[in-house]
Amino acid sequence: MPTEESSAARQVRPAPGALLLCHAEAESVALAAQLLREHMLLASAGEEWSVLVPEGTPWLQGAEPVDRVLTGWATALAVGAPWPVLALWWDADRAGYTLASGFRRPVGYVWLANGTPAGEDEAMHTFAGRLGLDPVLDVQSLDELTEPDPAADARARMRGLLAVLTRAGVSLPDGLAPGESADRLHEAVRRHPHVRIERAGGWRNALRAELDAVEGSRLGHWLPWGGGPQSHRLALAQVAAGLPVTVWGLRRRSTGWIAAGVVLLAQGALGLAYALAHPRD
Repeated sequence: MPTEESSAARQVRPAPGALLLCHAEAESVALAAQLLREHMLLASAGEEWSVLVPEGTPWLQGAEPVDRVLTGWATALAVGAPWPVLALWWDADRAGYTLASGFRRPVGYVWLANGTPAGEDEAMHTFAGRLGLDPVLDVQSLDELTEPDPAADARARMRGLLAVLTRAGVSLPDGLAPGESADRLHEAVRRHPHVRIERAGGWRNALRAELDAVEGSRLGHWLPWGGGPQSHRLALAQVAAGLPVTVWGLRRRSTGWIAAGVVLLAQGALGLAYALAHPRD
């Protein structure tokens, strides 16, 4: 039988939790977040930054770990919007981040619960470059997070990461701290001005949300109505990429990767349909 000491140890183990940081204003994020078809709470997280707090916790159902769910969600958001998405996640054994931006391969880093680095140093440099962080001051601070430090556990490492992001304009609402459980994160964000993201009422609404999120952005000329020759090539590439991503997600029963694949397929199909209906002269 387990002793009282072992039972108490299990009770203090950190509960899984997650945050999605988007480098965009809340209005743009609210439109794009409908694509995830998940209930979310959205709040401002500093100048030109927003944070999404998932209301659902599929990682607690045992289907897949929190890092895999968050990577899929971040990827789905990033392919449907012109701004990067940073997923912060933690559980009883590890903590880490995943940065997704456009069609680039996501980059991430992991620390064990005791703070031991378990990622590749080069990932930190790629992370800094994609976010436009200071190549000297910020990269030096990030490099310190990849070095052994017996006094820093995984939660302290995440605080160090957020300290670097603070210089890039990130300011999380009070109470949204790494290591907190999903319930505590929900309670914290509700104390601040926030928006509740409902599941889109169908793929037509989801597509409309995606189009509104990118129309008029720097990617606008890639859309079917942008008139550029690259729009048709992009649509074909999206269909070609979306099919295997969706199949892979279905095989792994990964809701995040399924969402990413469906977004790609929907975008590509819409682009091809528009091209057929509005042939170029």
